[in-house]
Amino acid sequence: MTFPENLLYTAEHEWVDWAPGTQDPVAVGITSYAAESLGDIVFVQLPNVGERVKSGDVCGELESTKSVSDLYAPVSGEVVEVNQAAADDPSLINNDPYGAGWLFKVRVEDATGLLTAGKYAELTGD
Repeated sequence: MTFPENLLYTAEHEWVDWAPGTQDPVAVGITSYAAESLGDIVFVQLPNVGERVKSGDVCGELESTKSVSDLYAPVSGEVVEVNQAAADDPSLINNDPYGAGWLFKVRVEDATGLLTAGKYAELTGD
């Protein structure tokens, strides 16, 4: 399994498309490793636009045919957009976790503890 080098990751299996110094809102999603581990995702609960999320805190939920899993915020900031298409059709998350399956966008206020693709691959054993 490979992980896009342009993204940063968390130990809880979320990704963020963020580069230090970026002021634009950034996309957040779950990794292909998480999507594969969860199995077929059938429901997603996303944070609300305008909600402030804190890095490492639960901000949503993913329900699959196997289990229910918490969604963690990879960075702190304000949610500025949610992917309604993924909420309406959670299979997008399984089919394209780094593209159409993104979950929400956040205006980053703080980002600590993020992993490079290489470090995340070490964590997952891939």
